[in-house]
Amino acid sequence: MAAATGFHGVHTALVTPFDDADQLDMTAFERLVERQIAGGVHGLVVCGTTGETPTLEEAEWARLVRATVIQAAGRLPVCAGVGTNSTRTTIAKIREAAALGADSGLLVLPYYNKPTPEGLRAHVAAAAAAGQAAGLPLIVYHVPGRTGQRVGPELLGELCNIPGVAACKEATGDLTYGQDLQQHTAVPILSGDDFTWLPLLSVGGAGVISVLSNVAPALTVAVYDAWRRGDAAEAARVHRALWPVVQFLFAQSNPVPAKAMLAAMGLCSAACRLPLAAGKAPPPGLIAGLR
Repeated sequence: MAAATGFHGVHTALVTPFDDADQLDMTAFERLVERQIAGGVHGLVVCGTTGETPTLEEAEWARLVRATVIQAAGRLPVCAGVGTNSTRTTIAKIREAAALGADSGLLVLPYYNKPTPEGLRAHVAAAAAAGQAAGLPLIVYHVPGRTGQRVGPELLGELCNIPGVAACKEATGDLTYGQDLQQHTAVPILSGDDFTWLPLLSVGGAGVISVLSNVAPALTVAVYDAWRRGDAAEAARVHRALWPVVQFLFAQSNPVPAKAMLAAMGLCSAACRLPLAAGKAPPPGLIAGLR
């Protein structure tokens, strides 16, 4: 990712479509990836939280990563979710993601274990060293709502400064936190929240790893493009127009609403893999004009 466009802009956290038999729907997946490329996003993130990674089998994970790399074919950088709550497993995924051709790896901080600061430092250092050896830069992913652990900005900055870490995905939804974090690291900070990413841009954020861009890639990019050319009013206008969509997307656990919207648009099934259940269809008119 760093070599292609840098860690900035709109990077779509791709959903993983399933068919009626609970198998990967690769035809729908390829359709979704192509729509993202046509929409002008700056990168693709496969097998992250939005991709229901905890429910994927190892062979499914590898198939999705490789398929994304092949389809992107140098047109966009590909980031693969490699983080787990086992350091050994994480290192194995980093090596495999690099072998599959990914440009970077998304390293979520360990969930459920609740490591001590010493454990977090050792985990990220080991993962980053493996990434450096494999040629895979890492994005540290801080998402307290999923990990059950909110790391202070000083410690997160320390983790981001470990050699081999190239960026941070910050998903507290707290603008004060994002600004505090910038006091402790110079790596690019990508928002993990579609509801705060434009405000984060205004205080030095680099972009977003987005759920919203699954359903509205071109419009999400339009927000970023307007901001980059100095047209804050236009960026805010498009952001406001998309606000009802964002509200719907996070009314239930991600990616349940995103898949419901994509299904209403005829792009993939609304099916999720248990323990997630398919969500309700969006209100009439909500998908009108999305592109």
